[in-house]
Amino acid sequence: MAKRRASGEGSIRKRKDGRWEGRYIAGHDETGKPIRKNVLAKTQAEVRDKLKAMLEDSRKVDMAKADEYTVEKWVWTWYKLYAKPNIRESTQEYYESFIRFHIVPQLGKTMLRKLTTREVQKLYNHVREHGRRKKDGKGEGMSISYVRGLHRMLRSCLQRAVKERLIPYDPADDAIVPKPEKLEMKTLKSEDMDAFLAEAKRREVLPIRSPDPGPRSSSSPAPGWRSSCIPRS
Repeated sequence: MAKRRASGEGSIRKRKDGRWEGRYIAGHDETGKPIRKNVLAKTQAEVRDKLKAMLEDSRKVDMAKADEYTVEKWVWTWYKLYAKPNIRESTQEYYESFIRFHIVPQLGKTMLRKLTTREVQKLYNHVREHGRRKKDGKGEGMSISYVRGLHRMLRSCLQRAVKERLIPYDPADDAIVPKPEKLEMKTLKSEDMDAFLAEAKRREVLPIRSPDPGPRSSSSPAPGWRSSCIPRS
């Protein structure tokens, strides 16, 4: 027999197969009909904890709307409605690449409300290790900056889902992304400077010189020259 609990707390009962079941109303559909859900566990204490967690989530989520969306359906909805009108064409190409080649193949069929941090992490790891597409189906890894861009886009997408009460929290929040690569600045040695200036003159460009650091010893390298150049007008 089900153990009755206060209104809004659901009910708990022991099933014939020995497992414990918690039942609760997660919300109501457009006609007002209750949306009933359940959780299962081996012990009464475990099912009580699961039921409590699901009730907390159901108060944050509009279940009637949440059940409409897979990850694929939501990410395209978000992109077309919120992202695309507000980003440059070059960024649109990146976003569409993220969606078509990575998010949809890896996560597309997952129900949005069931998406977990582990699944998001597996996506990032896969893209980092095998994200580059090749004809033979075997791909090399994508760059760190590419993975970080994917993460930024997916977080924006999932945070909008939280605001629209489609999911209780953003599962990408706790995913770990690679740290940005540190680029080391390199300066030319004094013996290479003449060749560099000669090539700059041949191409009719002016190299940009770093500010003079002041007096230096004979053993110190010459002031650095940046690699960027300005065309002569």
